[in-house]
Amino acid sequence: MSTFDLSSLTVLVTGATSGIGHETARQLAERGATVLVHGRTLAEARAATERLAATGLDAGRLCALSADFGCLDEVTAMARRVLADHPRLDVLVNNAATAAPERHTLTADGYETAFQVNFLAHYLLTRLLEPVLTDGPGGRVVNVSSSLHRTASLQWNDLQRSRRYSRLAAYAQSQLALTVFAADPRVTAVSVHPGVCATGLLSLYGVEGEPAARGAAHVVRLCDPATDVVNGAYYDRDERVEPAPGATEGRTVKRLTRRADELVGRHA
Repeated sequence: MSTFDLSSLTVLVTGATSGIGHETARQLAERGATVLVHGRTLAEARAATERLAATGLDAGRLCALSADFGCLDEVTAMARRVLADHPRLDVLVNNAATAAPERHTLTADGYETAFQVNFLAHYLLTRLLEPVLTDGPGGRVVNVSSSLHRTASLQWNDLQRSRRYSRLAAYAQSQLALTVFAADPRVTAVSVHPGVCATGLLSLYGVEGEPAARGAAHVVRLCDPATDVVNGAYYDRDERVEPAPGATEGRTVKRLTRRADELVGRHA
């Protein structure tokens, strides 16, 4: 990985208490970035920042944030804190993810768990942080997606998968939605499959995983302003490739945006 200095950057990494998210936060901090470390609870986020600081990283450039993505009101509250405390945000890394439960499960907000945690919460967070992400040049969003998005379809009449549920299909749909969302023109965004890594999601792939640090390096590369990106681009590790057919098609992007706006509207 490049060792270019990133000390001018402020980056929010969701799901930064373990796996690829934690390694992404570490590698960004090692290169000097100010890193907002998100966890499901404040205790988990603080523990993650303490682990990073214990390796010799500057604790003053690490900030713990919390929101349970199963509760959209918590996402809104976290976004408001970021807007109040960090008037400039250079990069948002939408990384937090959960494997879909074995049985069809709804969040307290009434949405299928994987669809909300992996997509809707990130959609809402991105929309709320849009003012600071677009305030200066180079602002961008990096969506950590999955090659499994290629196996998915957006069930427009049943996005909550209430009629026909499969945990793999639910997870894949959430990753397809995240990939489609990257093509939204309001904020420069890309999506990346960081490789199959040894994280809590490994069971979905049924194969051995690479170290999380290796996957994180592909994410960090896309955070670097020296890496030119095109809105909506999809990367398989460090190679730009075409996403699933239709993932960047204008009508699909607009339709998903309308539906997502309807679903998160009262929380925005």
